[in-house]
Amino acid sequence: MSADTLTAKRQVIALINLDDELTISINECDFQDRQLMHFKNGMQMFTAWEAGDLNIAAIISQDEVLASSGITLLETFQKNGLNNVPFFLIVNHFNSNLRRLALNAGIADVFKLPVKTKNIETRVNFMIDRWGDLKNNIQQQATAAYSIPSNKRAFDIIFSGFALLCLSPIFLLIYILIKLESKGPAFYYSLRVGTGYQVFKFYKFRSMYVNADQRLKDLKHLNQYDTDAAAKTEKKVEENTAHLCAECQGAGKCQFPIYADKVHWCEKEYMDSKKHNAGSAFFKIKNDPRITRVGNFIRNTSIDELPQLWNVFIGDMSIVGNRPLPLYEAEKLTTDKYALRFHAPAGITGLWQVEKRGKGDMSEEERLMLDNVYAQNHSLGKDIKLILKTIPALLQKENV
Repeated sequence: MSADTLTAKRQVIALINLDDELTISINECDFQDRQLMHFKNGMQMFTAWEAGDLNIAAIISQDEVLASSGITLLETFQKNGLNNVPFFLIVNHFNSNLRRLALNAGIADVFKLPVKTKNIETRVNFMIDRWGDLKNNIQQQATAAYSIPSNKRAFDIIFSGFALLCLSPIFLLIYILIKLESKGPAFYYSLRVGTGYQVFKFYKFRSMYVNADQRLKDLKHLNQYDTDAAAKTEKKVEENTAHLCAECQGAGKCQFPIYADKVHWCEKEYMDSKKHNAGSAFFKIKNDPRITRVGNFIRNTSIDELPQLWNVFIGDMSIVGNRPLPLYEAEKLTTDKYALRFHAPAGITGLWQVEKRGKGDMSEEERLMLDNVYAQNHSLGKDIKLILKTIPALLQKENV
């Protein structure tokens, strides 16, 4: 339905990212003369709402709690002052931990598929009619979130602040080199899930070309030793630029975005290229032209990770803690067995990075269990010991 058909006074229930089956069900609901308006994604709705043409009474979004049309979208509305209406989520996965996270974020209610249409109709109408009285109670229903102990937070501020000050010449040099070698921003960020399932911007130095896929085709001639491989690489790039990867096709959009200013690209491509080139130390551009020469250096020396000190300084992370996870990984770790890892600081280094030293490959299960051990037993004294052990761990050949 077009916005042109809406009257100025008639209330609108915005529907975001609904699949065809759910759209049919929602359309059959009786929302008391309120009109339904469908949007493909949150940004489309955000643009219409921000323009001030819509009298939105509620938002119903179909996505997972930690996904782009879930809490992340609600936080976008909140930051822009567009959050004074009930926000509902319809999800595939839900449990007590996700419920607590949703309530902490300010979500009015969550429905787990398959859901009875009558339940949505009743609940949405009830919340809209009484939102003025109920909205202040939503947050009070949630359990208090974990907060970093004051002595640990003081240590983080002093440590990261001193490190940023001492490393500022290196930051400036790397910034200049990145800008000189290629167009685009020197920093990028991806969304990560940290303490208490809080989503934040995770910063790094850019080590790839922004137009990386196009450069593969332009620089294929540099692979002078294997023309067949170059031809296969070119074909693969042409296919990938036209289609989403298998993991993203189901969602109909990239699930691994990383951002810098007004551009974005795929983190999965970024991480695959990093893993593919981990053992190479000479002229990587021959193997993967997506990586800049400066990027090759800062990856091998872990300098690309240094901007995370800013995350520590502003309180998103701690020096020592459990590594923050991408949204698509955190969504899988919401059971009681794994959720404990999020009841601890998110950190640059941690227990499993140190324990990995000298033990070869460590399974995902072992890492998660060590994260739980840290969450149960961390203290400032133990953190300092882990920092001292991290230095030799960084010198081992394996990336940790």
